[in-house]
Amino acid sequence: MTLFSYITWTADPEIFSLGPLSVRYYGLFFAISFLLGYYIVEKMFRRENAPENWLDSLFVYVVVATVVGARLGHVFFYGWDYYSQNPGEILKIWQGGLASHGGAFGILAAIWLYSKRVTKKPMLWTMDKLVVAVALAAVFIRLGNLMNSEIVGRVTDLSWGFRFLKASGIENPELPRHPTQIYEALSYLITFCILMYMYWRTNAREKQGLIFGVFLIGIFATRFFIEFVKENQESFEEGMSLNMGQILSIPFVILGGYLIYRALTRPLVIDKKVAGNYKKK
Repeated sequence: MTLFSYITWTADPEIFSLGPLSVRYYGLFFAISFLLGYYIVEKMFRRENAPENWLDSLFVYVVVATVVGARLGHVFFYGWDYYSQNPGEILKIWQGGLASHGGAFGILAAIWLYSKRVTKKPMLWTMDKLVVAVALAAVFIRLGNLMNSEIVGRVTDLSWGFRFLKASGIENPELPRHPTQIYEALSYLITFCILMYMYWRTNAREKQGLIFGVFLIGIFATRFFIEFVKENQESFEEGMSLNMGQILSIPFVILGGYLIYRALTRPLVIDKKVAGNYKKK
């Protein structure tokens, strides 16, 4: 006896349309993730007495870096053969095509610039806060992928397999597959909860890079292993021992391990104002 007899997934990615304008779940979830992320980081900045204008600048830097980085990541990592011959298509972001690894590289570059120009603080000071919000955003992005019936898993006989009847670019969509979007969303949610606990309930925020390092391990190690049950996104990945998503995840996992080691073997970085506020509570 099985718990489920497979799940037939025929969700419409479009919520509603007004003439040529359509509102899709992916875009809605993307917007919600930024709003919630803004709220989370705002609470952290207030706790550490950071100027309010720092947060507004950070929001602009991150939004631009995420969109541009994710788009360029897709172009260069997954679709260069096509886009090199059709450069005008690169700007058509509304047609889809974003890569999370590209977004990660974009954010790193943006926060380096933001730290130099705005906060004058170490880059890790910002990253330890920002990645908490990014982990939550990753949950919403994968839910958006689920509504789009994209980034699907390989065929499975497990009872919770999804039949993605609206998925494109795969053979036999009527066969049940691993709901890898849900696997990733749940794992990212766990990472988010761990990071929130670390920041608010421990002294991890005083060990610069620790929260960032845990984030990198939680997100990209998970991504690496889930890729084994995920359909390849591009034809050139067929026959590769590790696909592009796994290859791009390895440097982030290594960096995460280094940051954790570095944070745990260095003296605490204590902000006296924050420490004073913490003791009063």
